[in-house]
Amino acid sequence: MNFNISKERLLKGMHTMNSFGTRLTGSKGHNDFINWLKNEIADMDIPVYSDPFYFRRWEEKKSSIEIIDGDEKINIPVSSAYPYSGESSDQGITEELVYLSGVKDIPKTTGKIAVFNVSNINFLPSEIAFDKRTSYPEDVVLEKKYEGPVITSFIQCFYGMVSKLSGAKAVILIWKGLHDDMIEGQYLSFIADYQNIPMLWVNETNGKKIIEAAKEHKKAKFVLEAEIEEHAFTESFYCIIKGKNQKENVIINTHTDGTNCVEENGPIALLELIRNMKDTVPERTHIFLFTTGHFRLPHFEDIRTGAFQSASRWLAMHRDLWDGKGEHFKCVANLTIEHLGCKEWRDIDGEYKYTSKPEIDLVYTGNEFMDKLYIDTVKGRKTIRTMTLRGHNALHFGEGQNFFTMGIPEISLVPAPYYLCVVSDSHEMEKFDIDLMAEQTETFAKLIEKIENISAKELGRSDFYSILKAKSVSGGYDFSLKGLASKISSVIKK
Repeated sequence: MNFNISKERLLKGMHTMNSFGTRLTGSKGHNDFINWLKNEIADMDIPVYSDPFYFRRWEEKKSSIEIIDGDEKINIPVSSAYPYSGESSDQGITEELVYLSGVKDIPKTTGKIAVFNVSNINFLPSEIAFDKRTSYPEDVVLEKKYEGPVITSFIQCFYGMVSKLSGAKAVILIWKGLHDDMIEGQYLSFIADYQNIPMLWVNETNGKKIIEAAKEHKKAKFVLEAEIEEHAFTESFYCIIKGKNQKENVIINTHTDGTNCVEENGPIALLELIRNMKDTVPERTHIFLFTTGHFRLPHFEDIRTGAFQSASRWLAMHRDLWDGKGEHFKCVANLTIEHLGCKEWRDIDGEYKYTSKPEIDLVYTGNEFMDKLYIDTVKGRKTIRTMTLRGHNALHFGEGQNFFTMGIPEISLVPAPYYLCVVSDSHEMEKFDIDLMAEQTETFAKLIEKIENISAKELGRSDFYSILKAKSVSGGYDFSLKGLASKISSVIKK
């Protein structure tokens, strides 16, 4: 195979994707994007196979907060709505604000609007979530503390449940310790099921006004109107490029729903790879998989395959295409492609801005052989900051987890910029680098070519999750319970 990755085609695809708007699961923009992708593949005379789904879709339509101070109404800008939280009537909810300074205040929220501070999770060692295999160049390190809006919202996703049990009518969540610009438009958290209580996010600056009003027992008018579609349509789909070997295959996958230009632009890269392979007869069969439901995981995850990502549903439905039993195909390798072309943006001296570096390519590699294969492939890249990881403490971010847990050796690209889940008018294109996306796509083209000539035995199986003990990702000490205990002891002695 002779791949010729076109930066021009990739950029054109990006603009087309953005033209559909935000592509939340089952939305018009999402369905239009899927139809365009399917038509592009069909125009190459490649059959497309679809798995339709129906689910209960929730989407914010209007939100606002007004503090009532006598005859005066003070508008407080909303940063974003908590997806699938709940909804108010168009008249909103007007009740007293109650700031929860601790557990003791929970009963006070009955019939009122609960106000919570949601502090940035910046105290956990990154080694709790990540176990390093390799970094390239060698000086690439992650932050010592695993933090940011995504992990903060994932860990602290219990506010809706607590408020519902206490009888609160609505919830205001105030980001704390994260730059106001960083959290604007964050579609978080998307891992929780329907909460049945409306919740809105407010930045730290505006949150101080709400807390002050709550301490003075003032009321607020809270509005969160949402569109509910009981039987919304969405679909996963895939196409197959048949190879000489009709027993073994390689699955290349991503998801189609997303919030902005990097989440998720994996389908644009897959489309480019398909264009390059459409007239070839590879050694093995290749399946290109585009799943739905990444932003509605409670409905689409299928734990029968030991994973919690959207591809888990497809794997459970299509065992004949990967599990190797009887006459079934055996998937000998998986390549997962997500979040290409990310620039690194950070809070620097109080300003949220571009650091002039690419975001670190976080790449899960299923075993040591796949790790070496990936690192050898990226060494010729012009732009490269990468760290390879092993699934750790039952954590493995991105759609590659589904294959890793089933023993399929993977190489899974999943950079994690702070703006990953932001919905904005610009689609976050100011944070996107087309040259980097082209290089990353070229890397996966080379991996496809290399895997063609490697036996299933050499590719091996994926390792299991590492537990507790982890090689340092932050340039510090390797993590272990013994090491952590020693560090705590030294701090106490000081």
